Amino acid sequence: MTLAVPGLLGWQPQSIPMTSEVLIIDDDTRLFELVAKYLNQNGVLCQHAVDGTKGLRLLASGSFDAVFLDIMMPGLDGLEVLRRIRDKSAIPVIMLTAKGDETDRVVGLELGADDYLTKPFSARELLARLRAVLRRGTLPSSGERLRVGQIELDLSTRLVTVQGAPVELTGLEFDLLTALMRRAGRVVPRGSLLSLAGRADVTVNERTVDVHISHLRKKLALGEKPGKMIQTVRGVGYVLNSEGS
Repeated sequence: MTLAVPGLLGWQPQSIPMTSEVLIIDDDTRLFELVAKYLNQNGVLCQHAVDGTKGLRLLASGSFDAVFLDIMMPGLDGLEVLRRIRDKSAIPVIMLTAKGDETDRVVGLELGADDYLTKPFSARELLARLRAVLRRGTLPSSGERLRVGQIELDLSTRLVTVQGAPVELTGLEFDLLTALMRRAGRVVPRGSLLSLAGRADVTVNERTVDVHISHLRKKLALGEKPGKMIQTVRGVGYVLNSEGS
C-alpha cells in the first residue's frame, strides 16, 4: 500500500475542528498508522477496526462523524459492512477501493456510500474528501426550506420530513432530493442530476443514479409501496411531482 503524505512544501492545510472523529475500517494496520498520523495533525481523531465485525461493534458503541471503509477485508467484506451500516445509520461513508475495481465502487455507491477513494491515494486527497462530506452534512445554509406537497426539506438542519415524519437520508440522497425539489414539476436530465445536486465530484454511471432514485422513492413512501413522487421520464431523466405525492 502506497500512501503519499505531503511534506512542508509551502502547503498549509486548514484544520477541521478537533471534535471530528472518524472510524477507519481496514485490515491494513500500516495504512491506518499513516492515515491517523496525518489526520491527527490536521485536527481529526481516528479509531481503527481491523475487520468489519469489530468496525460495526465500534460504530454501535461510539460517536463518529464519518467512516472510511475498505472493501477487501477478511470475514465481512466492505460491501456487506456498508449494507449493515445503512440499515441503521446515514453516517457519511467513504469507500476505499483497489485500483480498477469499478464494479465494487459502483455497487458501494448504489448501497449508499457518500464517496470513494481508489488505492493508492494521497493523504491530502483523503483529507479533502473527508472535509467535503463533513461540510455537506454540517455547513449551515441561509435557512432555506423547501416544501413540495407533503415533503419538507430544511437545508440548515438537513432534515427531511414526509407528512411530518422524519426520513433519514444519506448525504447523496439528500442532495439529489434537494435538486429535484428545487425543480419540482420539471424534468431533470439524468446526466445533469449529480451536477445540479452539487455532487459533480462523484463519478458514477446512469444505473447508479437510477438506484439512488429508487432508494429515495422507497424512503419517501414511509415504508408503503413507492408511489409516484419521483417519476421517470424514459430516456431523459426524472421529475418530482409538484404535488409531492
